[in-house]
Amino acid sequence: MAQHPLEKFRFCPLCGSHRFVENNVKSKRCQDCGFVYYFNPSASTVAVIVNDRDELLVVRRAKEPALGTLDLPGGFCDCYETSEQGVAREVKEETGLCVEHTEFLFTIPNIYPYGGLDIHTIDQFFLCRVADTAVAVADDDAAELMWLPWAEVRPELFGLKSISQGVRRLLQWHAGRRASDR
Repeated sequence: MAQHPLEKFRFCPLCGSHRFVENNVKSKRCQDCGFVYYFNPSASTVAVIVNDRDELLVVRRAKEPALGTLDLPGGFCDCYETSEQGVAREVKEETGLCVEHTEFLFTIPNIYPYGGLDIHTIDQFFLCRVADTAVAVADDDAAELMWLPWAEVRPELFGLKSISQGVRRLLQWHAGRRASDR
């Protein structure tokens, strides 16, 4: 049986009691003050950016996890930020590009190892239209960026499991778009 996601959380965040125990598969409950904490996934975003030559923007990860592998721009949403705002902010931080429009595509659940914890996420994939693809530069979490023709996109080169799964879906999506354009 898998370890409870809240196993590392030993004290109640409300009263500090050490009697913070598993309540059910999704929560822990304090036996002293009654506080129940539900463990839910964090919102994260993934940007799908295609230039006018029908190439996909791909970045190389500058940090762990999966340092040096391919990725798509994106990251965690901040508090008080919509997912659309989050994906636009992450794209700006990692590539310098300004997102003008987003279109939701799909989601994939993920486990993102960070700081000794497995952070459960729900990765939200967005098709993003940007102002000017020519000004893209790698920054922040991106060591480099490249525009790949769809025929050269290889899901197995993407280091994060959810991104690799998402890239497989995107290849099917792109093939469907091309077929409908004919």
